[in-house]
Amino acid sequence: MRPHGSPTELEQRRFRALELLRQGLEPHVVAERLGVDRRSVRRWKRAYRRQGKAGLKAQPASGRPPKLTAGQRRSVVVWILQGAEACGFPTALWTCRRIAQLIRQRFHVVYHPDHIGRLLRSCGLTPQRPQLRAQERNDQRIRRWIQGEWSRAKKNFPASGPASSASTKRVF
Repeated sequence: MRPHGSPTELEQRRFRALELLRQGLEPHVVAERLGVDRRSVRRWKRAYRRQGKAGLKAQPASGRPPKLTAGQRRSVVVWILQGAEACGFPTALWTCRRIAQLIRQRFHVVYHPDHIGRLLRSCGLTPQRPQLRAQERNDQRIRRWIQGEWSRAKKNFPASGPASSASTKRVF
């Protein structure tokens, strides 16, 4: 399991352990002070003896390298902001399949559509859903109705008597 902290913080902790060892402290005491396992302190000491300071330096995180370069990712963001129609699609709606198709066509890189969401989140984009609204909708007219008609109807609504605590029982 990877310890908590940034690579720089972990590197500083290793160098701090080395300083304490140089002061003559035992590895188990150093481990206790730094909140690490004594075997880690011994491993750091051995790495320092074999490689010097380079043995304690922070290592880049391992893992699969990204399929797209930083510039290509910026291009994907630009395409999305321009809109799907600007990229040759018949409608303005972006889908993961469309984005995967565009990346495959332009960069010759294959992404599964299910992975596109993660790619977009790493670029700072979030999924958006189109609002389904009637074209005939008149917001001003709706506001007037709510303020006038609805408020009058709500005030004149007849009270049916005391409510029951059980929603299925009627109060007699």
